[in-house]
Amino acid sequence: MRMIVFFLVGLLVHVVFFMSIFDIYFTSPLVHGMAPHASPLPAPASRLVLVVADGLRADSLYKPDANGSTRAPYLRNVIEEQGSWGVSHTRVPTESRPGHVALIAGFYEDVSAVAKGWKENPVEFDSVFNESRHTWCWGSPDILPMFAKGATGGHVHTHTYPAEREDFASTDASKLDSWVFDQFKSFLLSARENSSLMSSLRQDQNVFFLHLLGIDTNGHAHRPQSQEYLENVALVDSGVKELVSIMEDFFENDGRTAYVFTSDHGMTDWGSHGAGHPSETLTPLLVWGAGVQAAQRVPEPQNYHDGYLQEWKLEGLRRLDVNQADIAPLMSSLIGVPIPLNSVGVLPLQYLNTSDVFKAESVYTNAVQILEQFKVKMAQKKATTLSFLFVPYQLLTESRQAELISKARVLIRLEKYEEAISLCRSLIGHALEGLTYYHTYDRFFLGCSVVLGFTGWTSYVVLVILKTHASLRRPPTHTGQVPGKTLWRVAVGVALLMGLFLMTQRSPPTYYVYCLLPVPVWYSVIKELGTLTDLVRSYSSLPLCKCLGYFVLVTFGIELLVVSFFHRSMLTIGLALLSLWPLLSGIYTKARFRSVSWVVGCLCLASFPMMPVVGREPNVHMVTCAGILSLFISACYLWSARKRSIPHLTDRYLFISQMFHVAVCAYVPTSTHSSLQLKQGLPLSNQIISWITLGSSLLVPLLSSTRLFHRLLSIFLTLTATFLLLSTGSEALFPPVLSWLMFVWINIEQEAMLSQGIPGRLELSTIDFSDNIDITKIRQLKLDDIRRSYFFVSLFLVTPAVQDFFPRILTQLQYTASSQFSTHL
Repeated sequence: MRMIVFFLVGLLVHVVFFMSIFDIYFTSPLVHGMAPHASPLPAPASRLVLVVADGLRADSLYKPDANGSTRAPYLRNVIEEQGSWGVSHTRVPTESRPGHVALIAGFYEDVSAVAKGWKENPVEFDSVFNESRHTWCWGSPDILPMFAKGATGGHVHTHTYPAEREDFASTDASKLDSWVFDQFKSFLLSARENSSLMSSLRQDQNVFFLHLLGIDTNGHAHRPQSQEYLENVALVDSGVKELVSIMEDFFENDGRTAYVFTSDHGMTDWGSHGAGHPSETLTPLLVWGAGVQAAQRVPEPQNYHDGYLQEWKLEGLRRLDVNQADIAPLMSSLIGVPIPLNSVGVLPLQYLNTSDVFKAESVYTNAVQILEQFKVKMAQKKATTLSFLFVPYQLLTESRQAELISKARVLIRLEKYEEAISLCRSLIGHALEGLTYYHTYDRFFLGCSVVLGFTGWTSYVVLVILKTHASLRRPPTHTGQVPGKTLWRVAVGVALLMGLFLMTQRSPPTYYVYCLLPVPVWYSVIKELGTLTDLVRSYSSLPLCKCLGYFVLVTFGIELLVVSFFHRSMLTIGLALLSLWPLLSGIYTKARFRSVSWVVGCLCLASFPMMPVVGREPNVHMVTCAGILSLFISACYLWSARKRSIPHLTDRYLFISQMFHVAVCAYVPTSTHSSLQLKQGLPLSNQIISWITLGSSLLVPLLSSTRLFHRLLSIFLTLTATFLLLSTGSEALFPPVLSWLMFVWINIEQEAMLSQGIPGRLELSTIDFSDNIDITKIRQLKLDDIRRSYFFVSLFLVTPAVQDFFPRILTQLQYTASSQFSTHL
């Protein structure tokens, strides 16, 4: 019972540690209570058309094809003759919701919004649509509703297609974009017969938003280099050309319409997005029309060293790069609406073709709008911090704020616009730094509390393991142990002081958990310090050289694992070194076949970190080979176990049915790939098999025998079937290779213990998970357990570094090899 309580407490502690990540790093940057600010001068445009081609990479639009011709001739003409262009740099996560929030609301949404599926608004936020007089939107039901929900007054009108149309196996996803363009044309035609709607359209500060999902859908289904994706780009280009023609004709060529064409995120060659690869973070930006700078020829080389200008054949045209959030204040300035209240975008003046006074007033408005956020953030933090502990942002004190604002206004009145713009940009920079400063104000304090709690829990776990599994030569004396009552009083006193401190600062409830958790944890650690002292004294006779050697090797190994987080190739080096273990330890002379299997398994596994994670072409034949290899491994085990531990009849039927299931799942990816290539969608039978496999993956192993290898074989077959359905290439070979290595590890560890003369061997085939064995009586810690622990961690880290799928078979097999099996020996 005590062990169950120990595991439950450990689970609770780790849940707290996990939740602390969101409070420390992923809190919402939004604040409320600011007043809107807009430029007092007339805007250059009466209306704005925003076209977002979801999932469009910058190079897919800008780069000419192999013949030197462009796949988007109209937009290319815009770049060369009519407007300004550049690259919009997005931020991680490169997903549709945060991308559109940055574009339209001007701030970068925190990653914790993923818990909401990027759909519902975790907090209400302001946007260009909300500040406009009217906004009409057409597009995806996943994107449009969130901006209508965040708007007030009901002036954001959305028109979406049914969610069922967003089918990645669709025969032609470009129909989604055709639907948007058709609906837009029908809308303008209907306005000619609707006087009320016509009156609204004739007003200023209107926005038309077209969300085009076809490119993203085709990219996921067919990859960005596919014919479907590139043809969709051409369709969007022709659609935009027709849209501009209809708009200009509808408003009688009044020259008061501004156009913005961009994308929310890019896409890798693999057809994915969400991370920070340049193919995901570099998106196109084209702006033209009223108030926009026309194309600018530049004879001298531009200050860009990424090589894209030469690759895109655009060296002679000025490139203007922006951060994605900068587009929101640009759109606001073009139509004269207040910049969204929570925007952190900096107005890119190079895109504006307006008077100097308009530019100065616009950037001044931008500075005041960001400074308002800074003031609210500072006031909130000051209200929840004791006055003698509050450390303000030194570069932007209250007196400094007033001085800069007053000086900027004076410079504008004196018509020193360049100086005013420079001063306002400096103010924006300081305000943004100050926002970050106050947003992360408590990060160090919370981080220290969590680290203190984590190190305390780790120390307590080590003490429990040592106390339970280390044999003492004499009973512990507990000398120098802190008296229980004194220690209890100190712990209670510290907890009360910490609680009073947090209460005075009006801290959130979660702060109490993070700050008070270390108290009982360290209380438990200090209470056991006497036991640790006795254990150190009892093991003073251990060979010093061997202990020092283990320490050096483990330190080097840990550093290797840390470096592997940044360079995956380090895992290959680590696995190659692990393969030498049987040769260096002398096990090879006593168990040659198992040693050779270990070496071959490690070297085969070492090849996987060198393979690309993304950017590969599908190779479903490798999935089939992986299925055959898995069946071969299973057949070899059943053949070798026929004499040692004959499975019951029910187990044999279960294994046969699971092997048949693996064979079916090895065929499903081939069938699915062929069907998608023929544009026939996803077969219903494949969907049924996939859902049945997913539903049964956690239940079927429970029906197998509780014998060690019987249960592990059942787990291996079940999870291999699931993994095959998630694979499209060589990654499908990873589970059988890893599982073979894990099975070898279990056996070779037994040989290692026998070579050390440890008695009490149990035949592996006789070990049963259901046996109730007193571990403390037959299993004591040895120095080799350090090596086993390192093997466990190293092999555990290989899976998330190589694959993006759930490493359940790895966890089960490694746990058995390093812990469960050892306890029975």
